[in-house]
Amino acid sequence: MVVLDLLGRRTALRILWELRGAPMTFRALQEACETNARLLNTRLTELKATGLVEHAEGGYRMTDEGRRLEAALQPLLGWAKQWATRDPAGFDAADHE
Repeated sequence: MVVLDLLGRRTALRILWELRGAPMTFRALQEACETNARLLNTRLTELKATGLVEHAEGGYRMTDEGRRLEAALQPLLGWAKQWATRDPAGFDAADHE
């Protein structure tokens, strides 16, 4: 439940999504996540405290633990893509990619 609470917080999953590639500076991550500096700083502090994200040379990046979480979420991503194609309750998949 702790992990679901953390991931359910505004922009937490978006931050992890953006960090799946190369490290990003704070400013680049803020722009990519389309969020304000205060919220981004709060989420990064939480994600660093849980060991999912770290700040290193080149900016913020996922840790090995963050990569394991990313791998664990892959089946959920596959399910979500299939679910979205059914357009349940007017859900528009194109708006959420």
